[in-house]
Amino acid sequence: MTSATETQLRAAGPPPAPPQDAATAPRWSLPALLAILALAAVLYSWNLSGSGLNSFYSAAVLSGTESWKAWFFGSLDAGNFLTVDKPPFALMVMGLSCRVFGYGTWQMMAPMIAAALGTIWILHSSVKRVFGHAAAAVAALVLALTPITVAISRDNNPDTLLVFLMVAGAALTLSATRDGRLLPLLGSAACFGLAFNTKMLQGYIALPAVFLVYLYAAKPAVVKRIVNLVLAAVVLAVSSFWWAAAVSLVPASERPYIGGSTDGTAWNLIMGYNGLGRILGGEGNGGGGGRGGFSGTAGLGRMFNDILGGQISWLIPFAGIALVGGLVLCGRAARTDLTRAALALWGGWTVLHYLTFALAEGTMHPYYTTALAPGVAALCGGGGVLLLRAFRADRRWVWVLPLALGVTAVWAAVLLRRASGWNTWLWPAVLVVMALAVVGLFVFRSGVSGLRPRLLAVSVAAAVVAAVAGPAAYAWSVPSSGAGGGMSGTNPTAGPTTGSGFGGPGGGGGRGFPGGGSGGPGEAGRQGGDAQAGSGFPGGGTPPGGQSGQAPEGTGAAGGTPPNTGTSSAGDSGTGASGDTGSRADGMQGGPGGGMGGGASSELIAYLKKHQDGAKWLLAVSSSQGAAQLIVSSGEPVISMWGWSGSDKAMTLAKLKELVKKGELHYIQLGGGMGGGPGGGSSVSSEVTAWVQKHGTAVKESNYSNSTSTASGNGSESSSQSGQSAVYRLDASDVS
Repeated sequence: MTSATETQLRAAGPPPAPPQDAATAPRWSLPALLAILALAAVLYSWNLSGSGLNSFYSAAVLSGTESWKAWFFGSLDAGNFLTVDKPPFALMVMGLSCRVFGYGTWQMMAPMIAAALGTIWILHSSVKRVFGHAAAAVAALVLALTPITVAISRDNNPDTLLVFLMVAGAALTLSATRDGRLLPLLGSAACFGLAFNTKMLQGYIALPAVFLVYLYAAKPAVVKRIVNLVLAAVVLAVSSFWWAAAVSLVPASERPYIGGSTDGTAWNLIMGYNGLGRILGGEGNGGGGGRGGFSGTAGLGRMFNDILGGQISWLIPFAGIALVGGLVLCGRAARTDLTRAALALWGGWTVLHYLTFALAEGTMHPYYTTALAPGVAALCGGGGVLLLRAFRADRRWVWVLPLALGVTAVWAAVLLRRASGWNTWLWPAVLVVMALAVVGLFVFRSGVSGLRPRLLAVSVAAAVVAAVAGPAAYAWSVPSSGAGGGMSGTNPTAGPTTGSGFGGPGGGGGRGFPGGGSGGPGEAGRQGGDAQAGSGFPGGGTPPGGQSGQAPEGTGAAGGTPPNTGTSSAGDSGTGASGDTGSRADGMQGGPGGGMGGGASSELIAYLKKHQDGAKWLLAVSSSQGAAQLIVSSGEPVISMWGWSGSDKAMTLAKLKELVKKGELHYIQLGGGMGGGPGGGSSVSSEVTAWVQKHGTAVKESNYSNSTSTASGNGSESSSQSGQSAVYRLDASDVS
């Protein structure tokens, strides 16, 4: 290449992407996209019936198929006593699918898997229009193989739909920025509003970047841009707050208590538990102070720690270098330059999500970080192509791409070595292949080889393979094992666990990064975390250490068997995380429930049904964990008296007396087992517990269990051995 040509390229910046019409699209582009989508579909659906879902949401979906009121409010039970602690949009989508096709794992997960595949397609399309087909293919592949994205796409938590809506909103904003039309901008606002109704304020994390990119880079004049943003803000407000406004218009006596709130209102849930409480702690999210939890101690290095590193961090270093390099390459481009706008949007998306998740002192589950994946993927594809063009055209940039690739390979080796004894051949292979790829790039750049175009293609392909090999191995571990790591549906993760997610040993930050200590490698970390998870929630919803806010957002402890059937959903006879196979009333199998143990015995459920005597609810228990497992196991409404963390004020003594007097509730469970317990130790729960023990009639375990050989007068003769807690019967005559 001549010196004059290089000077011209440096002055002009990176070469623009080729036109993106169908006539100029390379023949491999569409087949590559279809292959990536097919690969993702396999990862997201393989052995799905054997994977335990989150029974907290499974129960709500089931309730929504039995009651339109429960469907609208997002109620945990079909009797509409209490809602889940999230807005209902994801539940509405899954509920409609189950109403049409029947309740079951596949019926519930079909729209979520479709949303995950749709996210890949939208990201591919958006990146293609700016950076070209090669960049789009890389972005789609990176997103499809992000380990935590694979894990959460196989689960019924709302994050999959949340990410789909946010990516759609970002892509529409870029479209509006490119051509100046108003309609895509309004569509973007509607998508972010629906994201808000999927997971509240988390759906807004990327909004500042979206707003600023359009305000600065869109084609219309500044006054027109401001007017358009005002109109978009109106659409955003309507699409965000219609549900909360509708809930507030229904009298409190005629609606369920809004789970997660302190006063039974949706507005309190927005600002408290699902708002600032997530960032600052408190409001049912633990005490703050960055003490750790499911994702380790808060700090800038959290994404790289032993817990989250293998889930999301593989390509963050490359994405960061590509973002900075791409912005520098854009130089003094025109205000409306779409390449810089796209880099700013996806870079802003990544930075905002990174800082939010890294510094959050409230509840922070690993699967939240799936929202980072689209930004990282877009930067790897688009920014990576810009670095490759600069590598080819400008001697000053010849070191940047090889440096980014080398850092990626070294970090992958670090992550793989954390998993002691797991695929020990992989990290040396990654280093060797990446080294050969970098050498090939330099040979190409030197002009020595006579096969320069082919050498470039082979070198780039080898670099991509080396970069995604580690994430791909982690991602494949999820469907190949039938379930994610951690606590399956409650806290899905991919790959081998290399740290404990409860702030104990191994629960801190990563090695050598700010944010805490390091977790022990291998399965020891997981066993420690699971032991705490499985035994630390006896009913009050409080994990180890007494941080009620650190409880998971749902439990996999519910039955994997749809009500009144002998198999898991839609005939599936999945194998649960415990290794048990077949149908069990205690919920320890795959399917719509599955996950943490501790279910209700089939004998007790049968007894309660037989003696329900027309009551609206089968039973009342202290927390949502126990209620969810019973709802899925029995198919009957069950009351969660004090919500997920035990702090909800849904049940009062006056309310309990009213329900008993009307004959709508006869049985109350106190203690451990099925999520009993005092409900967080509040004065209200203590008052209810004391009244039930004084006026109720204890149900002897011998009444429903053949295994009981002795009896004591209080009806809990062998509860400590069977794991069941005391159940009391109350009738209208017991209410003075």
